[in-house]
Amino acid sequence: MSGRYKELEYWDSRYEEEERLLTGGHEWFGAYQDFAHLVRRELRPGTRGLVLGCGTSSLSAELHKEGLRPLVSIDYSTACIKEMAQRNVNVPDMSWMVMDAQHLEFPDGTFDLVIEKGTLDAMMVDERDPWRVTQDTVTLVDQVLSEVSRVLAPSGCFISITFSPPHFRSRHYAQLRYDWSVSCDSYGRDFHYFLYTMRKGGQLTSLDLERGHSLYRSHVDLEHAPILLDCDDEDFLNNIQI
Repeated sequence: MSGRYKELEYWDSRYEEEERLLTGGHEWFGAYQDFAHLVRRELRPGTRGLVLGCGTSSLSAELHKEGLRPLVSIDYSTACIKEMAQRNVNVPDMSWMVMDAQHLEFPDGTFDLVIEKGTLDAMMVDERDPWRVTQDTVTLVDQVLSEVSRVLAPSGCFISITFSPPHFRSRHYAQLRYDWSVSCDSYGRDFHYFLYTMRKGGQLTSLDLERGHSLYRSHVDLEHAPILLDCDDEDFLNNIQI
């Protein structure tokens, strides 16, 4: 069942149902105010922003209120983008585009801040063992991160919000070719989420580099790592651990 979160048809159907029922959609990882203090560190006057996999979240609207303008929000679901464009038809300096995060249709250095909340998690939803991520998923995530790095300005920042703790997720971010540093904060009360900040032009620490190298080690090197068992009835919130 978890694989449906990677399917365009699932999201189109979900957004169309939300629109029919006049619901605002679910806010994964809590409300913006739960992590706003971490995002505000990166905001400057005239910050140009991009939201990846915007869905029907209020995140774009909240960032626009913070002064992130112009602000572009993308999603690969046409139904989602149509709904969000209609909701915000009279909002200046905010645009909505159907686009695949693997192939961003923007020139190099277009944005000062790129942010995603759960988009990478949805792409990884089929992975059951966070120690042994499949090559297909590694390649998929790398395509997205390479595109993010490309469209960031030289002093730009990428923020990624996820369930995944540093020993699993940092290794995806900590690759020299992206030309950024990696830091991690957590937030939440009963359940903690992780907000990663990648600053373009920054340096990776020795720990980051080691984690980055570990992503490409053979499974033989990880033979003593624990194996996670599959569970067909797990939902998205319980399923994402990488």
